[in-house]
Formats: sequence, structure tokens, C-alpha cells
Amino acid sequence: MSETPGLPTPEKSDEDFWSSVAQLVEPPWNEPTADDACTMDERVLDAVRALAQRISTRALAYGAAGKPFDPVLMAAPDVQLALLRALYEAKLAVDRLAESAATVAGRSGANYAQLGAAWGGIKRQSARLKWPHAVVRTSAKESIPLHYAGGTAVVHHDADGDAWWYTATAADGQGAESEPVHGTYAEAIAGATEFLLAHARPDVRPPA
Repeated sequence: MSETPGLPTPEKSDEDFWSSVAQLVEPPWNEPTADDACTMDERVLDAVRALAQRISTRALAYGAAGKPFDPVLMAAPDVQLALLRALYEAKLAVDRLAESAATVAGRSGANYAQLGAAWGGIKRQSARLKWPHAVVRTSAKESIPLHYAGGTAVVHHDADGDAWWYTATAADGQGAESEPVHGTYAEAIAGATEFLLAHARPDVRPPA
């Protein structure tokens, strides 16, 4: 195990891995730079352009005619409307992923002030209104949903055994149900995340 700088970085095989994962690091992130923001804009634009071309009436007509869709056609007003529709889909995707991230963080120890700070600095009350079920004052015993890598999972608590387990359906249609053997919520969610990533569509899998 290495430490840089002073932060434990155990591997999954280390016995203190899960206790380390459960500790909330402060500060949780470094502020994105202008270059980071520019790169994000470019990647989002690449994604929504691809969707716009798949749904654009004009682009579909070019495809049906066996003709290439020249990038200059993106300037057409109808294609820009298709792009706007694709951007709306991107917004819905961001909202779903944000709710999932807020729930995972909140159920693992983050408070509404920290969630609000991560979401552009909104106030604690606004974060509570946005994600009312993300943070609970008592131990979370109910089922907890997660959306990741194009799939969904639900993490459950087994009160009798005081253990966590998950059910999941991945983007490729594969399903899984773990045994109630996870000692913490973080361990169960990590197992679900690994399964969803392993069965994600090729375009959303991390590079090898």
C-alpha cells in the first residue's frame, strides 16, 4: 500500500481496503480547470452530435440515399433542432447519473452541505429538495437504486444477517443477484458496479 500524499491507497486485496473506501476524503475533488471544462464540452458535443445524426430527419435521408453526411450539414436549422433534442437527452442522462451519485455519496456518509457543494455550490436546503432520499439520519435499511454504465442495480439490506446484497440488470441484458455477504453498503455497491461495467455496452466500458 502506498500513500500519496498521506492518503491511503490500498488495493482491493488488502484487508483495510473497505474501511479505507468508507472514509470520506476531504477535499473530495480539485476544482476543474478551464482546460478540463473545454475537454468536457468537446466530449459532450461529440456524444450529442452522434445522437443528433441518428435522429435527424435530414441525416437519415442522406443515409437512405447512400450519401455521406457532410459535417457542414450540421449548420442546417433542422439538424440543429435535432442537436437540441439530443442535448435534452444528455441533460436527462446527467440528472439520472447525478441522482445516483448523490444517493451513493449520501448513503455512504456525505451530508447535504457536501452534496450541494459538489453540485455547483447550491445550498444545503436546495440539495435536500433535489435529492430528498440521498441522506438519511438513521441507518439506511431500505432498498437503494443505482443507475450505472447503461444498467441498473438495487442494493438491499438483510436485517436478519446485517449484511448487504444487490440485484442488477446490465446494459447487455445480463442479470445478477449476489448473496447477502457484503459487510457494508460500499462493498455491495462496488460489487454491483463491477458487474454493470463488465456487462456494459462496448462504448461505455473503460479502456483496458
